[in-house]
Amino acid sequence: MSVHIDFETPADVQDMVYEFVKKIEKEGGSHFKKGMNEVIKVCERGDAKLVIMAENVNPGEMMMPIPMICKERGIPYIYVNDQSYLGEAAGLPVGRPTSAIAVIEMEGAADEFKNVVASANELAGN
Repeated sequence: MSVHIDFETPADVQDMVYEFVKKIEKEGGSHFKKGMNEVIKVCERGDAKLVIMAENVNPGEMMMPIPMICKERGIPYIYVNDQSYLGEAAGLPVGRPTSAIAVIEMEGAADEFKNVVASANELAGN
C-alpha cells in the first residue's frame, strides 16, 4: 500500500466510483478537475465536493498533501486502483492517466454522489 493511501476501497465500491465519474463526464461541462495540481487548488479553495485518487501513483509521496487537505477542509475522498482507468472514466484519451480528480458539480448524478460519499465516509471511519 502506497504512503498516500489511508484505507482500501473494495472492488464493488470502486466500480460504483468509476460509473459515477463516467456519468458526470457524459454530462459535459467542467464538473471536475483532473490531475494532482488542479485537485490541490480546488481543495484549498474549498470548491471540491469529493476527491477520487488513484492508488498506483508513483511515487506515492506526491499525493500525500491531498488527503491532508481533504481532512482539514472536510472534503470526502476515496481511492481507486488504476490511474489509467480513472483518466479514461474522466474523459481523457485512452492511455492518458490521471492521479486524481476533484468533483465540483454533480448535476444529474446526485443519488450516485450520495452513495459514493457514504461509502467514502464509511471506509474512512467518519
